[in-house]
Amino acid sequence: MVKRAVKDVAKAQAKKEAEETGATTEAPPSDASKKRFSKKFLLIAGGAALLVVLALGAGIWFFFFHSADSSASGGPDAQAIPLVPPQVAYYDMPDLVVNIQSADGAPAYLKLSVSLELAAATEKGGIQVLVPRIVDQFQGYLRELRVDDLRGSAGIMRLKEELLRRINVAAAPYPVHDVLLKEMIVQ
Repeated sequence: MVKRAVKDVAKAQAKKEAEETGATTEAPPSDASKKRFSKKFLLIAGGAALLVVLALGAGIWFFFFHSADSSASGGPDAQAIPLVPPQVAYYDMPDLVVNIQSADGAPAYLKLSVSLELAAATEKGGIQVLVPRIVDQFQGYLRELRVDDLRGSAGIMRLKEELLRRINVAAAPYPVHDVLLKEMIVQ
């Protein structure tokens, strides 16, 4: 009984405060509004699920089927690949045999055979005239190497980069694009 009285007093106070603020009291939700809420919720959840399924289907189609169709039909990737290989020329340098430094003082030798990649075949004549200058640059650099400098792929890459830098200095009017190692023997 006391509980009921406390509830009635609380309702009366809430009604009085609502009238003072100008708000209206709302009736507690009935069964009909609960059903309407659950129907709205089901419609929203179903729509969201439908969007997710459509997005997944579109993604699968794009990644698996669309990319295969565009490359087969000559899409933008097929146009980027040149049909004619680039025009380059290669000049074979004479083989070099130099003694290199070893850690224990024992004699060590390096035999090196390289090709130079040029932009055009017309540059071969100019490089041929400059071969003594290029060999001199090679000899000076290679004689200062140690056997440990040539170990591993990192050592080979450093060797190629340094040879390319020195060749481009020695063959100044004719740019060399790459140094290709044909043979390298350390003994």
